[in-house]
This record gives sequence, structure tokens and C-alpha cells, in this order.
Amino acid sequence: MANAQVDVVGLGLNATDTVIRVREFPALGGKEKLLSSTMQAGGQVATALVTCQRLGLRTRYIGKVGDDVQGRFQLASLKREGVDTRYTRVSRNTPNQIGVIIVDQKTGERTVFWDRDPKLAVAPQELSPKAVCTARVLHLDGCDVEACCEAARWAKASGIPVVADLDTVYKKVEKLFPLIDYLVASANFLPALTGDDDPFRVLENMSHEFHIPAPGMTLGRDGALLYINGRFHYSPGFVVETVDTTGAGDVFHGAFVYGLLAGWEVDRILDFSNAMAGLNCTKLGARGGIATRAAAEKLMVTGRRHKNPAYAVPAPAGARRSATPVSSARGREPAS
Repeated sequence: MANAQVDVVGLGLNATDTVIRVREFPALGGKEKLLSSTMQAGGQVATALVTCQRLGLRTRYIGKVGDDVQGRFQLASLKREGVDTRYTRVSRNTPNQIGVIIVDQKTGERTVFWDRDPKLAVAPQELSPKAVCTARVLHLDGCDVEACCEAARWAKASGIPVVADLDTVYKKVEKLFPLIDYLVASANFLPALTGDDDPFRVLENMSHEFHIPAPGMTLGRDGALLYINGRFHYSPGFVVETVDTTGAGDVFHGAFVYGLLAGWEVDRILDFSNAMAGLNCTKLGARGGIATRAAAEKLMVTGRRHKNPAYAVPAPAGARRSATPVSSARGREPAS
């Protein structure tokens, strides 16, 4: 893909968030004074692309924004970051997707309330093959399933790896599975979809049943688990001073794509992605703490880890933990 116009193209959600900080989340029926309230740009794919862009990649966003204040705010944020928005549509007389996010100051954990107007959905016929096939990686969140499937089919036909961040069990989302190369779902997604809460069994089944080369899941503060080439790779999360966990998974996926394009080995990709996600949690908002590569690599060397022994799987006999290349999009390492 030497003639690619961008490194990564993303199809999926953007959202404009109202982030509200409180000392603690009140009990049902209670009251709590706000510490602060700010408008922030967010959304799964949009935030992942901003992460890639800040790390030095060229990015393109495919999706829709509303024509209200929140939609203009979101679109301006993407343009300011340098994201290619030529395939981003403005939906007339439509509010942008919103999130109301309550952040507990004591723990940094957030509770999200959201809404998305149906007119923001992307249909397959609204897509352009040129928008997808002039990239080195396609990143999806599965929100508009039929459009995601169409884009993924084009990508697969062009030899472009497909990365997916699945968090919500959308109707017929399983149609997308055979088209994904790297599925890194949220911790709750696969158990909710399959009814099986054993992460090792679930990931093996996703690999064998849907032929996903590298299924995995993020585990919050415990890090991430990936199954590739018949073995599990567990990367513990990093200990940080948590202010707000909003956007941590989105930043993880942006960093994952960066490492993939750099041709890194799987363990380095997971460690880097965890470090970037952890550092994002030290600031307020989905994109508030997106760090530099240097800051993430420093944390990788000096940081303490949230190692959960339940995920620490010993390597098979004769296997070398650091010897698994994961990128089918390997090439020149991106600039930091």
C-alpha cells in the first residue's frame, strides 16, 4: 500500500460529551453538587483516529455529524487535529450524538448516558470504495453494521487489515465477525454476546468459529488479552492517578493501530496501547490525556502494573513470548 493516501480510515461513532465531575456518584434519588461541567469531543472511532493523528499517522474519518452546536464542535475538533473529513457528512436538521458523562472524583470511573439520532446512521450506499481502499488499515466500531460490513469487504479484497472495537451488541453484529482481522472488544461485549464469561474459551471460540485471526478484549485496569497464532498474550494495565476513565478504550485502539502499522510484535503493541490508555485516564475527557509516544514508552519502562493472575497464561513449551509478529500491514515505522 505504498500509494495510500492515509494510514488509517475509521468508520463509526463520534460524540460530543458533556463531562460532569462530582465528588461521588449519589444514590438513586439523591443530590450532588457539580465540581465542573465541560463540553468535550469524543466517540469511539473519532477518538481512536485523533490518537493516531497525534502519534504521527495520517487519518480519515467516515461518519456523520449533526448540524447543531455539538455537531459543529465535533467537526471542528477533527479538522483542528488534521483528520481528513472529506467523507464526513453533515446531517441537516439533526442533533449530533451526545453523551452525558458523570465522573466520580474519588475513583475516576465514569457513567455514560447517550443518545444518537437515527439520521446519523451511515448506509452502505453512502460509502465510497476510494475512501476505504486508499488506507493501510480500516478501523470500525460495528455501530452501523451493514455499512461496516461493506467497508470491511472492500478492505479485505484490497488486502487491508480490519481492526474492530466492539462495545455494544448491535443487531446482526455477528455478520461482521468473519471480516475482522483484529477484534479487540470491551470486557463485557463477548460475554454478553455469547453468554460465556470465560475469556479464554470465548476468544478461542471466536477464532475457530468466525476465523478471526486475532480476537481479544480490553480488561479495564487489568489490561488486555489477545489470542493469536494459537496462544494467549496478556498485558497488565499500568498504575496511574486516575482522573477520568472516559475514552481509555478508544485511545487503546488508536495506539493498537499505530503499533500494528509500525510492525511491532504483539506484546509491545499491547503494552504500548495499555500505556496510552492509562495516561489518557490522568486527564478529563475522552481525548484529554492523549500522550506522546515518548511518554507512553517511559511508562512502559518505569510504570507499575495491575497484573491480574487470572489472565497470566504461561506460554506453551518451546514458545518465545516476544517472537510473534502481528502486522500484515508492516512497513516503515510511523514518525512519533
